[in-house]
Amino acid sequence: MTASCFEELEIWKRSREIVKNIYLDFSEIKDFEFRNQIYSTGYSIMNNISEGFGRESKKEFIRFLDFSKGSSWEDKNMYYIAEVVGYIDSEIAKKRREACEFEKNSIAKLMGYLKPTNK
Repeated sequence: MTASCFEELEIWKRSREIVKNIYLDFSEIKDFEFRNQIYSTGYSIMNNISEGFGRESKKEFIRFLDFSKGSSWEDKNMYYIAEVVGYIDSEIAKKRREACEFEKNSIAKLMGYLKPTNK
């Protein structure tokens, strides 16, 4: 990995887009519990990537990336909830879930790259 700061990581850049879309999609929702939860998981993706990057070891970075990966899954699930209760259009929900899935897979790839090999 050649990034010198977390802002250079593609996974962080995509997580910022996920957070932006969450705000655009749900800023008018009056269901504060739902809105706070999806905001929180969106933040979690970004924050854990940046916090893990600043840790002193690859092992710690991988641990925080795992948290980000889990939050990506949670955001994906929240978009299913938003769709079924009518907070968001099905096509938009599908597009957002695909973005969360791509983010989760990208984080997993970086985790695999960072893990030491047993050779």
